Amino acid sequence: MSTLHVPCLTCDSIVRVPAERLEDGPRCPKCHSALLSDHPLDFDAAKLERHLARSDLPLVVDFWAPWCGPCRMMAPHYEEASRRLKTKARFAKVNSDEQPTLSSRFGIRGIPTLIVFKGGREAARQSGAMDLNTLQGWLSSVL
Repeated sequence: MSTLHVPCLTCDSIVRVPAERLEDGPRCPKCHSALLSDHPLDFDAAKLERHLARSDLPLVVDFWAPWCGPCRMMAPHYEEASRRLKTKARFAKVNSDEQPTLSSRFGIRGIPTLIVFKGGREAARQSGAMDLNTLQGWLSSVL
C-alpha cells in the first residue's frame, strides 16, 4: 500500500493519501477542501514550484496564451482530460503572456506546449494542439 503526498489546492498543506484512496475523492483534513480537481488549475511561478517540490502526483502543465487559436481549440480537450485523469495527475495551465519567466525557464518556443513533470523533473514534452483522443493517448504513455 503506497502513500502519496498531495498538496491541498486551498491551504497548501501536504496531505498523505493512500494511492488506492484517490478514487474516493479525498479531502484535506485541515481545511476540508477536495484534494483533486475536475479542472486544470491556473499556476504562477510560486504555485508551480510548490507542486513540483512537494507533490507525488505527476503534474501536467499546459503553457498557453489567450490569443493563441490552437490553444483555444485544445482547451476543452485538456479540460476533459483533466477530469478523466484527475486521479493519475494534477493538471495546470500557465498563461505564457502573464508568466514569461516560466516560459523562458522551461524553454517554451511555441504554444501550446504540454510538459509532464514526475518527481519534480520534466518527464515528457509535447508541442502543438491535440484532440482528446491524441491527448489521452499521449498522457497514457507518459503517466
